[in-house]
Amino acid sequence: MIALFVALIGLPTLFGQAVPQSGNPPRGTDPGQAGPRSRIRQDVPVAITIEQALALAEQSSPLLMEANASVQRSQAAVQTAKAYTNPGVDVILGHQSAEPIATPGVPGVLQHYGASQTIEIPAERRTRIAVSEKDLGASKYRTEGIRLSVTASVKRAFYDVIRRKEQLANANANLSLVEDLERRVQLEVEVGELGRLELTRAEAELARARAAVRSADAQVAVARAMLKAVIGSNARSSYDTVGTLGGIVELPPLERLRHQILTDHPGIAEVNALIDKSRIQVENQQARRIPQPTFTGEYERQPDLNLYRFGVTIPLPFWDQRKGPIAEAAAEVRRAEALGKQREVAINAALESAYDQYQISSDQVEGLQAGSLKEAEAAVAAAMSAYRYGERGIVEVLDAQRVLQGVRADLLDALYSRQSALIDLEELGVTHQ
Repeated sequence: MIALFVALIGLPTLFGQAVPQSGNPPRGTDPGQAGPRSRIRQDVPVAITIEQALALAEQSSPLLMEANASVQRSQAAVQTAKAYTNPGVDVILGHQSAEPIATPGVPGVLQHYGASQTIEIPAERRTRIAVSEKDLGASKYRTEGIRLSVTASVKRAFYDVIRRKEQLANANANLSLVEDLERRVQLEVEVGELGRLELTRAEAELARARAAVRSADAQVAVARAMLKAVIGSNARSSYDTVGTLGGIVELPPLERLRHQILTDHPGIAEVNALIDKSRIQVENQQARRIPQPTFTGEYERQPDLNLYRFGVTIPLPFWDQRKGPIAEAAAEVRRAEALGKQREVAINAALESAYDQYQISSDQVEGLQAGSLKEAEAAVAAAMSAYRYGERGIVEVLDAQRVLQGVRADLLDALYSRQSALIDLEELGVTHQ
């Protein structure tokens, strides 16, 4: 009976321990580390903020490097398009010998010098340069779109680490509670106040809590690895996150956002530049039907003569009138226009989906915080109080605690879903305060 009395005296300590809410790890526990309960061995991660994560991605992301290289290639293509055709020069030297005839030629050295220059058609040159400049503009817009995508990926991975750390903190707090409970039930069983079945239930709950900690710990490691991957870092150590899941923001009306995105989104600007490029390409192919003349000049010196000759070479478009290239360019215009319509539809759908998801997640967060969470906390407090006075059993306390853990998990998922929806809107180009 003394042991039972000591065990019951310790119950206020058991039930007086506050289970942390989302964002509040248990005292003495780093939510980013699993502590002595962890089964995953990890190096000490480097703590970074969201701003530092984005800066690292800007420097290290292979996607951004590839996009920047594409812009540089397009800039070089503009220089290529602006270059003029090089002139040609030919030099021919030889020797002339006299033949044994009545009027032989004068023997001696033969010299021949020539030069040629192709003259570009102004319309062809103008459209060629315009095509390369439109392609450069499309490359810049594409790079801006990739930057938005990389930024969104980094933010999703960053906030996923925060979510997994919160889950790990909740799992560790629940494990501490169940461990204390299992020890006290074991004492009650030893003194004969409870049957062996109660200890079996407590041990089963303890095994479940430990498995939850191991699972949460592994998910933290996976989330950190994903964050490192999207940043593009080759560092040996992983990254830890400093921050919390963001709060609610006020979004403009959907129609205003739709107009803003269709006007400013780099994906729309890119496809418009590609449409303009393909239309100018048609003009370029039509201009290339005009023959480009090549002017030549020659000087030839023989032992007894000096010759000067000038001429022009003009290709005649009898067989190839560039009907095929013109048709290809016209088809590319239709393809680019169809791509533009498809992208506009996709962006509209993504905007509506993200906007609705943000509103739904915000309502879920508000409902859980104002209703279910408070009710679950009150139920746990009531079960604890009833158990303290012998009115309830351990099973009721565990059930109430399990419901509270489920509500907190739902709240954490809703917070992350709201943050993810906001990131989707930012990826589409939506700005907010």
